[in-house]
Amino acid sequence: MSEFSVHVPVFPQLPALALRCAPVAPMSMALGGFVARLAQRHAGLFRRLGAYGRSRFVIDPTDLPVSLALEPRGGCPRVQVSRGPLHGDARIAGPLAALLGMVHGAYDGDALFFSRDLVIEGDTAAVLALRNAIDDAELDLCAEAQSMAGPFADAVKRVVALAETRTGVALSRREENEEW
Repeated sequence: MSEFSVHVPVFPQLPALALRCAPVAPMSMALGGFVARLAQRHAGLFRRLGAYGRSRFVIDPTDLPVSLALEPRGGCPRVQVSRGPLHGDARIAGPLAALLGMVHGAYDGDALFFSRDLVIEGDTAAVLALRNAIDDAELDLCAEAQSMAGPFADAVKRVVALAETRTGVALSRREENEEW
C-alpha cells in the first residue's frame, strides 16, 4: 500500500439497487430543493466560486446507478440526476462515501486523488474552486437536513447516526477533536 492509501466504504448494494428503479425526476427535484436551501443558508459558498460559478460540475458516485450535474448559476443552483452519461465542464467521480467524506472533512481530497479513489476530469481549476468553496463553508449535510425537517429533526439525526454507524460513511461533520 502506498502512503496515500485511504479505506473508503462502498455504498450498500441493496439501496443502490433500489435507486435503479426509483424515478429520476423526484430525485432531481428533491436534491435541487436541498441545494437551493444550501444556497440560501450558505450564500458565500457559491460566491466563492468566482468565475467558476457558471460551470457545470458532473458528480459521479461510482457505486451508485445515478450521477448528477450541479450548475451553481451564481447562487441559484440547478441539479439534474441522470442514469445516463452527463456532460459538464468538470467531472468528479468516486465512491459516494469519498464524495460525502470530503464535504464533511473526513477525507482529504488530495489523498483520495493520489490513491485513485477519486477521479477528476475536465477543468481542474473549477474543481479546485468548488472544493475550496465547500471546505470554507464547513457544510454539515445532516444538520442541513435536520433544519429542513422541522418537528422531525431529532428523528433525522437518529437515522443519520444509525446510517453512519452501519455504513462507515461520513454523513455529518465531526469536530476536529473527535476521533473518527
